[in-house]
Amino acid sequence: MKRIALAIGLATFLAGPAFAGDPVTVDWSSVPTKNIKLFWPGQSTYQWLRSPAHKRANLQTKEGQACVACHKGEEEEMGNKLVSGDHALEPMPVDGKNGLINLKFQVAYDKEDAYFRFQWKTLNDYAGTAHPYWRYNGKEWKAFGHPKLDAVVQDGEQPGIYEDRMSMMIDDGSVPMYANQGCWLTCHDGERDSPDRPETSAVKANQLFAHLKKKDVRKYLPSTRTDENASWDKGKTPEEIAKIKAAGGFLDLMQWRGHRSNPVGMSDDFYVLEYRNSDAGKNPFSKNWDKAKKAPKYMFDAKKFGRKSVLFEDIRKMPTTLIRETNAVAFDPNAGWKEGDLIPEYVVSREDSKGSAKDNDRSKGVWKDGVWTVVWARKLGLTNPDDKALKVGGVYSFGFATHDDNITTRGHHVSFPMTIGFGAKADIEATMLK
Repeated sequence: MKRIALAIGLATFLAGPAFAGDPVTVDWSSVPTKNIKLFWPGQSTYQWLRSPAHKRANLQTKEGQACVACHKGEEEEMGNKLVSGDHALEPMPVDGKNGLINLKFQVAYDKEDAYFRFQWKTLNDYAGTAHPYWRYNGKEWKAFGHPKLDAVVQDGEQPGIYEDRMSMMIDDGSVPMYANQGCWLTCHDGERDSPDRPETSAVKANQLFAHLKKKDVRKYLPSTRTDENASWDKGKTPEEIAKIKAAGGFLDLMQWRGHRSNPVGMSDDFYVLEYRNSDAGKNPFSKNWDKAKKAPKYMFDAKKFGRKSVLFEDIRKMPTTLIRETNAVAFDPNAGWKEGDLIPEYVVSREDSKGSAKDNDRSKGVWKDGVWTVVWARKLGLTNPDDKALKVGGVYSFGFATHDDNITTRGHHVSFPMTIGFGAKADIEATMLK
C-alpha cells in the first residue's frame, strides 16, 4: 500500500483556499474497520463512581477495576436508560437525544505519521457546522445560540446552536487507572453541567484557579488534588503540578471541531492535568470580541463572502465560519446593521495558529448523506512537553467522544478506554503502511 497525496480520501476534502498544501492520506479500503459504541454518560463523574450511589461497584472502582469488568457490551442499554431522564444521573434530559452513536474507526501508520479515520451518523439531517453568534438587537450586540444543556435553551429563550466535535484522549501509561477507567478520571463534580457546580466567585477566589486565571471548573486529573475525593477546590501547588507534568502524568486531548477548526483543515490540541489546558502556542480559533468596544473584532468581507453578516435562517444552509485570512475584515460599526444580523462568536485562522497547539494541522471532515467522515494525521515522535508522543512499537490507551446535535460539556457520547498498538499487540492494532 502506498501513501498517496490525496485530498483526504476525496478531492472535495481540500476545497477552498484556506489550506497550505495537501495533507497526506492512505487508501482506507485496505485498513480494517473497528466498530466502537459511544454512549451517553449523564452525570457519571469520578465522585459518583466512587460513591455508594454506584451500587455494588464503588469499592471495585476505588480499587481501579476496569469499567468493562461490569459493563462490557452494555453501552446501548446504559446510554438509552440515561438519556431518557429516568435516572438520577440525568437531571437535564434533552428531547430526542439518542443514547448511542455507532462509530466506525480506522487507524494506520508509517514511519512519520499516525492516521485516524472516523465515521458516524448524525442525529440531525444537517451538518453541525454552526456555532454561537453575536446578534444585533437594534442597539447592541448580544450572545445568540447556546448548547442544548443550557437552561436558556431548555426554557426556550435561546436556540440550540453548537458545532459537532470528534475527540481523542490519549495516555501512554503514565496516568494511574486511565487504562481501566478512561475519561471518568477527568470528569468531576463542580464542572460545567455537573453536580455541585460552584459560583464563579468561589472559583476565582480559589488559590489554584486564581493562579490559573480561570473562572470555571473544567476537566482535571485526581493526581492534581490533595484529598481522596479529588475535590475541585483542593488543588496542589503549581510547583507540585509542574512535577507531575514533567513526569508525563497528563492526558493528551485533541478535538476536531465542525466550526472552529474543520474549515481550515485542523483540529485543536489540549492536555488535561490540573485543568483542561491548551498546548503551548495558539489553536486555530479565538474569541471574536472587542471588550472595550463591546462589539465583534471582525465581520464578513462582503466582497468575498457576499454579505457582511448572516441571518438565523442561513446557518443550516451555508458555511458560516469567519476565517480571518479568507473572508473576514475589521468590524465596521457604521456598516448599517439591522436587527437580526449575526456575526460568528469566534474567528478562525490557520495562519495565526502556532507552536505545539498547531500540531494537528492535517485533519478534515466531510458531511454527506447524514454521515461525518473525519480523517486526520498526527506526527509520530513529537517531543513537546504537552504531548503524548506516539511511537512505532508503542501501545496507548485511547478514549473517544463525539459531541453531536448542538451540545457541549458532558453532553457527549463516550467510549470505554481501549488500547491501540502501533506495531504492537493491543485491542486495536494499527495497520502499517508500505
